[in-house]
Amino acid sequence: MRRAEKMRPSRDSGEAIVTIASFEIDYRQFLDADGRVAAELPTFAQDPSDLIPLYRGMVLNRTFDQRAIALQRTGQLGTYPSSLGQEAVAIGIGSAMRAEDVLVPAFRVHGTQLWRGVSLVELFLFWAGDERGSDFAGPRQDFPVSIPVGSQTPHAAGVALACKLRDDDRAVVCTLGDGATSKGDFYEALNVAGAWTLPVVYVVNNNQWAISVPRDHQTAAETLAQKAIAAGVEGLQVDGNDVIAVRAAVEEALDKARQGRGATLIEALTYRLSDHTTADDASRYRDDEVVGKHWADDPIARLRDYLVSENVWGKADEENLLTEVANEVETAVGEYLAIPPEPPEAIFDSLYDVLPKALAEQRRSLIEEAAEDG
Repeated sequence: MRRAEKMRPSRDSGEAIVTIASFEIDYRQFLDADGRVAAELPTFAQDPSDLIPLYRGMVLNRTFDQRAIALQRTGQLGTYPSSLGQEAVAIGIGSAMRAEDVLVPAFRVHGTQLWRGVSLVELFLFWAGDERGSDFAGPRQDFPVSIPVGSQTPHAAGVALACKLRDDDRAVVCTLGDGATSKGDFYEALNVAGAWTLPVVYVVNNNQWAISVPRDHQTAAETLAQKAIAAGVEGLQVDGNDVIAVRAAVEEALDKARQGRGATLIEALTYRLSDHTTADDASRYRDDEVVGKHWADDPIARLRDYLVSENVWGKADEENLLTEVANEVETAVGEYLAIPPEPPEAIFDSLYDVLPKALAEQRRSLIEEAAEDG
């Protein structure tokens, strides 16, 4: 929000000083930590039974998450980033997008990918280091997960520019963490998004930690949402543990983008209840007692409490859902483990449409060596 203010005198010189603009950052929440309604619910949430798919999506996300960690611990998966406690951000984003929109994701939004049609098997393959895990059967134009921090933000601006030039009725969602907002890539992408009025929505999952660096050590900005102001982009903050708030904000921003009214930066406030990845030990740099207190903001428990209070969810529903998603994940695990590994030369196959001569020779050499060893 921007407003002009009145002229006022300078303390020192007596000259007039005019404030030409000031800004505010709005905060949105619909369900509080106890699952009680905190503000008038948006249209899609008026019937509580319509929120059950969002609840299922978060439970599936967490169940996949737990199984992936178990596979990594037994050497059957590579390094993996848990999304524990951040499921509302992922599902809120996914449920707000149209099928034709484009997702440009950072790691940790497994739930968004699942919602958009990426299969459990494909996710397992990706985190095993298998390129077939990025060859989605579902959302063919969604980007693969970006592991480098922040490098996907200019990619999203580029995709949004292509959509604008083609006059497509679609928009782009780019996800990133709080640490990425400290990178130059992010500022450059946001500046371009503002200057060119691009149809892109940047969603910052502010889980308070950039690996071992806490939020207050990364930036002096009071909010991350206000980083949009200098780029001439709308910025707002939402309760990232409230799936209704995330979906409402992203849905509204996407509608605005498709109407040609430009980009939006959404900061979703949440907390990383897990280690940064399975290669991390967060107990070295943060207090377990503080982490424990954040379990009170669990997004899954919050929505469940609301559904129970509205008499659309009960013990039998919960037991049936847990059994259903556990079976779904275990079936996917079985399929994933049964897939033969790719041959060594596959490392070259996703690099170029046509391999340059030097790499083609390396590929041929590798095949020959493998045949001799075999």
